[in-house]
Amino acid sequence: MRNRRPLQAVVGLAAERLAELVDAAVAGHGPALLPIPGDVPDSHLRRLVETLRPTSMRTPQGVVALADGVPVADDVAVVVSTSGSTGQPKGVELSADALLVSARASTARIGAQQGEPWLCVLPTAHIAGLQVLLRARLLDAPVLFRPFTVEAVQAAARQRPHVSLVPTQLRRLLAAGVDLSQFRTILLGGAAADPGLLAEARRAGGRIVTTYGMSETCGGCVYDGLPLDGVAVDVDAEGRILLAGPVLYRGYRLRPDLTAAHRAERAGRHWFRTSDLGVVDDGRLRVRGRADDVINTGGHKVVAGEVAALLTRLDTVADAVVVGRPDPEWGQRVTAVVVPADPTHPPTLAEIREWVSAHLPRYAAPRELDLRAELPLLPSGKPDVRQLSQG
Repeated sequence: MRNRRPLQAVVGLAAERLAELVDAAVAGHGPALLPIPGDVPDSHLRRLVETLRPTSMRTPQGVVALADGVPVADDVAVVVSTSGSTGQPKGVELSADALLVSARASTARIGAQQGEPWLCVLPTAHIAGLQVLLRARLLDAPVLFRPFTVEAVQAAARQRPHVSLVPTQLRRLLAAGVDLSQFRTILLGGAAADPGLLAEARRAGGRIVTTYGMSETCGGCVYDGLPLDGVAVDVDAEGRILLAGPVLYRGYRLRPDLTAAHRAERAGRHWFRTSDLGVVDDGRLRVRGRADDVINTGGHKVVAGEVAALLTRLDTVADAVVVGRPDPEWGQRVTAVVVPADPTHPPTLAEIREWVSAHLPRYAAPRELDLRAELPLLPSGKPDVRQLSQG
């Protein structure tokens, strides 16, 4: 495949206009797209352009050619920028075929029908938001673009849309008493959802489908633990999750070394080696947490996601993230960052240590409790783990 297709960075466009451009890119008309949120700092925008080297940039003011731009392969439709765990920009190259296979498999799994509306409250510069556009396009359905506020979502819910959310957003809707039965489907992804949240949302009438995936798999490719049609899941000797199938990305933009580092071969098949740890039991995937979020404390390894999932099962905890913070004695200190269910009666460190120790080895119990009114979030809606790790 020759690299002849221009790559256009699109910055600060209205979601409706971006949807038109995505539609054209997937259909093979015009340049491939590199969506960039309009609110990124100028320094980050410059770093993205220098690293991913688009051939032009489109803003509300028009289109300008960029020096030193590099075309993409002819079949690439979208390049999704992601910082990963290191903060260094990466460009995930996605073909039109992979994007459409993903959208078809997703809508088939949940039984979405022609013309049923989709509510888009996630950033369209990220894969989850882009997939909302693609699913709606596939089904000739309207997209309701709304900022994520309880009031906006509650009003849009009257049109009975499908919607993609992250767990923090779902918690806020539940706390506000939103009638979740109005949504045809709630696709929940972006982070692990604890069983208590899922049970509460389902009691509130929500049809919740948990999703697992990333930019490199065109978004969610495992629903409620089971892979979508055409997708295969496995784990390697280190416990890292492996994914295969037609939804996989072409590679990282201008980074063949990074692409090779995440490639695995089994039985003549190409697999994407993720950064997540998991277990496959009778064909169903259980995600333990991120490999790079493993906390090394006193020589013991603690999977932060497993501890956080336990904490969110406590009645006194509304939300929680577990991070490792530098510690002169332990190397890393297991720290629980907790949003209390009732700020006037927050959990104590002793209580959460006792709870975790009853389910995991004692060394996994947090040694520090950081109470917050809310968790800092990234533009994607996920908790800002890097900021929380710094205290």
